[in-house]
Amino acid sequence: MRLILLGPPGSGKGTQAQRLVHRYGIVQLSTGEMLRAAVAAQTPVGLKAKDVMASGGLVPDDIVVGIISDRLDQPDAAKGFILDGFPRTVPQAEALDELLKKKHMRLDAVIELRVNESALLQRVETRVAEMRARGEEVRIDDTQEVLTKRLASYRTLTEPLIHYYSERRKLLTVDGMMTIEHVTREINRILAAIGAVEAKASKKAGAVKRIAKGAKSSAKPVARSAGKGIGPPRRPPRLPRRPGNPPPKGRKNRPAGRA
Repeated sequence: MRLILLGPPGSGKGTQAQRLVHRYGIVQLSTGEMLRAAVAAQTPVGLKAKDVMASGGLVPDDIVVGIISDRLDQPDAAKGFILDGFPRTVPQAEALDELLKKKHMRLDAVIELRVNESALLQRVETRVAEMRARGEEVRIDDTQEVLTKRLASYRTLTEPLIHYYSERRKLLTVDGMMTIEHVTREINRILAAIGAVEAKASKKAGAVKRIAKGAKSSAKPVARSAGKGIGPPRRPPRLPRRPGNPPPKGRKNRPAGRA
């Protein structure tokens, strides 16, 4: 299973990704974590990324794609993956398509968590107020101002991916404003529907086997009965010939007095 989760900041992608990881045994691939791991491992691509990151610049798409390529070759990604934080733009999506094509991999679905932005902002405002009331420290990036900027960036850069994947019939949309449990159930329902054709084929094959088995078992009593004399219908007994009637066809007249 190979998935991409799309949605603006605060839509719950991280929560749902973790649930999918635990349910299906696939890995969550975060570009940020992959970059840091590649730099720590001092891979050729990681060393290129290190120089860019040290200068405070954005890591080019070709380097990010190279790091994703190395990560997909690791054994734990063989069963499936969820891409987190990539792609963010249409050019990145095109580069990912080329990478998967070279690796003979197929993207199963892109799940969009659609949310109401004003409701998201209200959520953040409520959360910040509750944290301050408890005396907890509020993260610098967990404010309405920061979220407003991130939402604007999402609309400009990432939202075009919705049209991109919709054209390729990969996009599946879920109402992200439902409760966490409801969103999880809807995602699982969608993923089950993706494999519905295969499931129906297996069910049909099973039904054919059951029919064949039933026919075989119903034939057994007939075979046993045949040994007791129940078989092809016997010819009806010949009726006695009346005087003056011609003999049955195939029988010759016998001389009188002979048996």
